[in-house]
Amino acid sequence: MSTRTETAGEDPFIESRDDLLSVFAKGEKPAHRWRIGTEHEKFVYRTADHRAPSYDEPGGIRDLLMALTRYGWEPVMEGDHVIALAGADGNVSLEPAGQLELSGAPLENLHQTCAETGRHLRQVKEVGAELGLGFLGLGMWPDKTRAELPIMPKGRYDIMLRHMPRVGSMGLDMMLRTCTIQTNLDYASEADMVQKFRVSLALQPFATALFANSPFTEGKPNGMLSYRSHIWTDTDPHRTGMLPFVFEDGFGYERYADYMLDVPMYFVYREGKYIDAAGQSFRDFLTGDLPAYRGHKPRIGDWNDHLSTAFPEVRLKSFLEMRGADGGRWNRICALPALWVGLLYDQAALDAAWDLVKHWTIADHDRIRAEVPRLGLHTRAPDGRTFQQLGREILDIAHAGLTARGQVNAMGDNETSFLNPLYEIVDSGKTKADLLLERFHGEWGGDVSRVYEEMSF
Repeated sequence: MSTRTETAGEDPFIESRDDLLSVFAKGEKPAHRWRIGTEHEKFVYRTADHRAPSYDEPGGIRDLLMALTRYGWEPVMEGDHVIALAGADGNVSLEPAGQLELSGAPLENLHQTCAETGRHLRQVKEVGAELGLGFLGLGMWPDKTRAELPIMPKGRYDIMLRHMPRVGSMGLDMMLRTCTIQTNLDYASEADMVQKFRVSLALQPFATALFANSPFTEGKPNGMLSYRSHIWTDTDPHRTGMLPFVFEDGFGYERYADYMLDVPMYFVYREGKYIDAAGQSFRDFLTGDLPAYRGHKPRIGDWNDHLSTAFPEVRLKSFLEMRGADGGRWNRICALPALWVGLLYDQAALDAAWDLVKHWTIADHDRIRAEVPRLGLHTRAPDGRTFQQLGREILDIAHAGLTARGQVNAMGDNETSFLNPLYEIVDSGKTKADLLLERFHGEWGGDVSRVYEEMSF
């Protein structure tokens, strides 16, 4: 989740509807300026007993962050607490229960993305070895109850932890027990954004199936391949889901702004403090009538904050965020942006992907989204093919898109090799979740703690 690093005090006030839309319009870039941003989270645990460390304890999360400063990272403070790091490779931040996230820098190609991921993982593993910490690449804690997990000292999270139980049964699980990989991509124009949004939203369940990696809850199989994805179905209906209006005629910046104005607020950030506005309306904020901050009107920074509090399968800010994948290990972190860059950053590939999904109905999208956490690659597309059967066609489109980009490394290799782990999944029909379940019922003898050997970085 986003980490606020400055107050909105100097941002311009929002004077008109055009100011709301300007955030999206300012994201428009010509193709040669398109970049790739990759975010990935991992669980932090004590190697001695697999316990999740608290923020304050010796060798805990605070000490982990401070130790990472030896690599040039600068602390980001909230009051007296370091809650994030800023550096050349983006930002390192904390999820609510201490999950460690790298929000990578905007990069030109996937070779740079994978190198950035490698640098980060080497750093955390070096520090972790000194502090007795390990890092687990899964979509959900395999063995922890909510009560066993610490809470990080971030004001935003205090507000969300109070609000989540009011609006859904699994919001706390989302905050405390899940990890994801995300890809952030650019668009050239409003029309380009619309096409990319529609394609990526339609195929987001396919990414969920490919990256399914959360089959255990509290030490036992949970009946899902991606329980992380299932959790989002009962987190907060006002700010999650498949956004059917994206596929309607006339969709664009204005329609997304209307959606966001209807998403209830969480907070207002002023002078380093979070003001609890959970459940209140940004529309009231625009008129100075926000109950939590009456008499004040919002600035552009407040709108940017608010845009970060919706969690649909694809999210629009000044770029598009692909949000469907479970957390995983290194090659999965490199593979997710490869999938989306291949599909969305070459026009021929984007058109081919759109041709594949443009006849899917809203009912199709809803059914697929509902089924994919449990069925994974066995989920059926509207034409009757399973995602496994459809998968090679989708990956071949992405492969062609990456080939057309012509981005090669020093050895002359293009970006297509980053898709190899996904081809292996489609060809075998087995996601990481399927393989972990086989081990649990087989060689592990029902001992889920063996997952720490299998899935640690």
